[in-house]
Amino acid sequence: MTTATQSTTQVREIYIRATQQQVWDAITNPAVVARFFNGAQLEAKPEAGVKLRSWSPDGQLWTDNTVLEYDPPRKLVFAWRSLHKPELAAEAESRVTCQIDEPRAGLSKLTVIHDKLDDAPKTAERVKGWAYILSNLKTTIETGEPLPPIL
Repeated sequence: MTTATQSTTQVREIYIRATQQQVWDAITNPAVVARFFNGAQLEAKPEAGVKLRSWSPDGQLWTDNTVLEYDPPRKLVFAWRSLHKPELAAEAESRVTCQIDEPRAGLSKLTVIHDKLDDAPKTAERVKGWAYILSNLKTTIETGEPLPPIL
């Protein structure tokens, strides 16, 4: 499900056949993130207050964000600003919240809220890419293999 409110808050929900801990491990493990997030190379596992940097597979700095909240295995919140395009890098930071619930054993609901987009209209237009990223995450967790690239 996708919800957008005046393009300043975008919400995506996806159910994954996995435990809450398995989903948490996937979104915080740099090796797994690279498999489902366009090859992004994370500098380190996230922790509260640390920088969360990612690079493209060819070494271009994509993001330099700060982890705002770290509550394993339930919630990860971080600032978001894309650096790979000058028009995106010039915008204000937005925020991404990943909330993981386990409504029943072995089934998790991942909710991604991308908000604070008021001063980042170009980022707001591009965050529709979350649909592919989350589908790829689900496929990677459930089958062990990522989706083929669509870029």
